[in-house]
Amino acid sequence: MKVILLKDVESLGSAGEVVQVKDGFGRNFLIPRNEALVATDTNVAQFESRRKQHEAVAERERRAAEVVAKKLEADSLTAQVKVGEEDRLFGSVTVQNVAELLEEKGYEIDRRAIHLGDGIRELGVYNVEVRLHADVTATVKLWVVKE
Repeated sequence: MKVILLKDVESLGSAGEVVQVKDGFGRNFLIPRNEALVATDTNVAQFESRRKQHEAVAERERRAAEVVAKKLEADSLTAQVKVGEEDRLFGSVTVQNVAELLEEKGYEIDRRAIHLGDGIRELGVYNVEVRLHADVTATVKLWVVKE
């Protein structure tokens, strides 16, 4: 199935490209999430006429993500956790915990955009990557301290 991408899709292409995908991926994932349209002659002609509008929207989203990234990089998070002997954590600090800390600070960021690795199991200062846009990634400082 050929589709026109309405948004940048990682490992597939950028907005405006016509790409070949498997039928199920297009029908069940891309089209319901408004990330693509079926590439019929009519849709291609319509999309070409609205291309500048889509590019302007994508540019606005990127600029908004850059503003949020600058705020995030200037800010830091503090996770207070319970520790046992030798300052070892009970459990770990996970992506969900980081998402909740960001929400407390007023940021609405999906937890899937946060890249932490396997989780944090020791006290200390960590750099956490937050992918805000396909082209914009912010690094926020996370302090893990005992309660």
